[in-house]
Amino acid sequence: MTTVAGKGWFKDAALTRVLALLNADGGEGRVVGGAVRNSLMGIPVADIDIATTLLPNAVTKRAEAAGIKAVPTGIAHGTVTLVVDGKPFEVTTLRRDVETDGRHAEVAFSTDWQADAERRDLTINALYAGRDGEVVDLVGGLADIEKRNVRFIGDAATRIAEDRLRILRFFRFFAYYGSGRPDADGLRACAAARSTLGSLSAERVWSEMKKLLGARDPGRALLWMRQVSVLSEVLPETEKWGIDAIPSLVATEQSLGWRPDAVLRLAAIVPPDAERLVKLAERLRLSKAEALRLQAFATAPVVKDDISEATLDRLLYVNGTDGIATRLKLALAVARGKAEDDFDEMARSARLGKLMARLECWEKPTFPIGGTDALNVGIGPGPRVGEILAAIEQQWIAGNFAMDRAALLARLKEMAG
Repeated sequence: MTTVAGKGWFKDAALTRVLALLNADGGEGRVVGGAVRNSLMGIPVADIDIATTLLPNAVTKRAEAAGIKAVPTGIAHGTVTLVVDGKPFEVTTLRRDVETDGRHAEVAFSTDWQADAERRDLTINALYAGRDGEVVDLVGGLADIEKRNVRFIGDAATRIAEDRLRILRFFRFFAYYGSGRPDADGLRACAAARSTLGSLSAERVWSEMKKLLGARDPGRALLWMRQVSVLSEVLPETEKWGIDAIPSLVATEQSLGWRPDAVLRLAAIVPPDAERLVKLAERLRLSKAEALRLQAFATAPVVKDDISEATLDRLLYVNGTDGIATRLKLALAVARGKAEDDFDEMARSARLGKLMARLECWEKPTFPIGGTDALNVGIGPGPRVGEILAAIEQQWIAGNFAMDRAALLARLKEMAG
């Protein structure tokens, strides 16, 4: 018998209270999906979802009678969120698919656990844990957990036809939970259906890709996506650029303690072409902050490893830190990847590391004079104020920010005359 009864998250008082509520008077509730999967794989459990035989209105009535807050977060799909001690639990009625259109499903509520399991996507996501903690496996998920095998439930092509987003979910879950080669049937089905990805909303595509790129090591998943031409369907920019930078970037992140960064990894696999990256950001509807990071990367100057710290300071002042940081991190990762067999790259890696350390503690200096000073020395309002200040600022930058306010005011007076 496989159980999660001894796990700390399962013994939580709030969860115990919710399960007791749902399992009383002929009802049944089981924890389902990610919490069970992660627990069995030794991965921290975050959100806890619960499946139940009770209808949403029955869940709501029981909760209200017990003094538990019930929020109708997805009534049409059978979901009510119960909040106990500030902790949310999504409670969803068992369902079966009536009709699917490749993205959305029309569902009917059910009391059939087998039907509810079989409508899910992957075997490792369809495990249940009852009130006593015993794991219920109706689709062979336990064996796949043991082998770290990411596999569609039933016929892979059918699962994908029901929801085309499952192509990207297959690779995303492989990045997080898979080992070895991806499941052959799943891989073939994803390859055969890759042309349907264009019908998905940009937001959903980027959401999945962002999660995939944020995995501890997305390298193998990206490799197989490229092998079956799924990657070029969603990121055509990578087609002639490749993903070869990912292994050394991941190794560098883990060695230096950098947190996985989806946008940095995206920058590693696309060309630093400002125009193409604008189109990429628009096509996938990246957030404004994400799009700006890509643009900063594309337009930032290439930083050579042998530049002086003073030169780096000037570049940072003029261009900002974001784009240069991305360039430096990618260059450092490449150098570290080659350093083991190349003394020159080892030395280059050390120099880039010093520049990166300087960037991380760099603070932008404040130009000590401004428009009021220009007016005070007799320069009349108008564009000439900005022109003179810009010229003096360039001299200040070229002198490595050494001129103090007094020297700058003296220069301002000279130019005013």
